[in-house]
Amino acid sequence: MALLIFFLIYSTLVFAFRSYLLWKNTGINPITFNKGDDAHGYNGKVFGFISILEFIVISFYAFFPSLHKYLLPFWYLENEYLCILGWALLILSLIVVRLAQSNMKESWRIGIDEENKTELVTTGFFTFSRNPIFLGIMIANVGLFLVLSNAFTLLIIALSTISINTQIRLEEAFLLQAHGAKYSKYKGEVNRWLTLFK
Repeated sequence: MALLIFFLIYSTLVFAFRSYLLWKNTGINPITFNKGDDAHGYNGKVFGFISILEFIVISFYAFFPSLHKYLLPFWYLENEYLCILGWALLILSLIVVRLAQSNMKESWRIGIDEENKTELVTTGFFTFSRNPIFLGIMIANVGLFLVLSNAFTLLIIALSTISINTQIRLEEAFLLQAHGAKYSKYKGEVNRWLTLFK
């Protein structure tokens, strides 16, 4: 049950509450995935599917723990130390994502906003990663897998890895078009995932 509560808190703070605050302050809906069948719209649907799958798997485990065996668990990964590590990664993810969102201020979006011009953010966590929010989400996926090791949480990692990497490349192309040389310079200075030494 603790995992379900954390998932609900995480989703509320990172997505729902943050989206509401940005909309209230700017009048802009930060959820910008289109409904088309292009790569951006399709990836939005994949993101939605992953979120629903996470909620179903975690709820199933919370309310029907005796049926966990039907989620195809990896019993050899079920130990106290990996579970503690998983929880540490989940908490770390929440901290990283929330702080990175704060760094972005009103430039934060879920998807690509082609209608409202945003500032290029290169400070805070963005000094060390061009995609700290996506990095935080991947950390959360690994944490979830360590806490609840089964075929479905492994599937979530696989789908998220493909979807996030696709989204990153779409956003890179958009940012290069929107910010030109400024983004090109930033791209050359900071790695896509993590720059350890500056």
